[in-house]
Amino acid sequence: MTLPLAGVHIAVTRPPEQATKLNAAITAAGGAVISFPLLDIASLPDLTAFHAAITPLSQFDWAIFISSNAVHYGMPLLQQASLPASLKFAAIGPTTTSALHEYGVAQVLTPKDRFDSESLLALPELQQMQGERVLIVRGVGGREVLADTLKQRGAEVVFGECYRRINPQADAALLAQSHSAGQLQGVIITSSEALRFLLDLAAGSAWLQATTVFVNHDRIAEQAAAHGLSVASAGQPGDAAMLQLLTRHFTPAT
Repeated sequence: MTLPLAGVHIAVTRPPEQATKLNAAITAAGGAVISFPLLDIASLPDLTAFHAAITPLSQFDWAIFISSNAVHYGMPLLQQASLPASLKFAAIGPTTTSALHEYGVAQVLTPKDRFDSESLLALPELQQMQGERVLIVRGVGGREVLADTLKQRGAEVVFGECYRRINPQADAALLAQSHSAGQLQGVIITSSEALRFLLDLAAGSAWLQATTVFVNHDRIAEQAAAHGLSVASAGQPGDAAMLQLLTRHFTPAT
């Protein structure tokens, strides 16, 4: 029996420690993984601004976390500041919610289908925000739609930025060479930041234009398509959904 990804070489751009299960799944399906991390998470050398932003923590009605990294970097700092019992928690998606559970947070407001700022903002609990004070825990920079919309609804919003995203790659020579050798059939991108870093390295390159980019979110698919890339979207997070997408794409129709 031929494995569904036999002969397929896939570049995985997640940080290695976050790609273990996906890499194993691709390999088990017969594929070959090219590790090409486009995103690394680093702590901030100075957390003075973060501590100033969250002090006192009792001022906030909501703490919204935009990623599991925000949880892992931010929650220890919030716990040190003593979490008020009245603080309500929200997360951008189920992975972030699971990370909050690991820190003992039982109740987390989370979108049910699409996992992004727009879906979180559509929930009934975040409609009437007049007078509410919201802490958004995130990395340095990022999308502003969540904060802007909450402000329009009457909330006061404070950013607690507790980590930064960096691109560990100097160039995309590895991927270009793999493509030239016929050993690059796809690139997996699971964040807008990773897509931006890939475009910084290789925008306009013939090999990138000829390679399908596999993403987990329709918003990332829209961004990739806007740059003329061939893109396929799983439409949901998770390794199982990504493997299913790859299998469908590379299994010949019968």
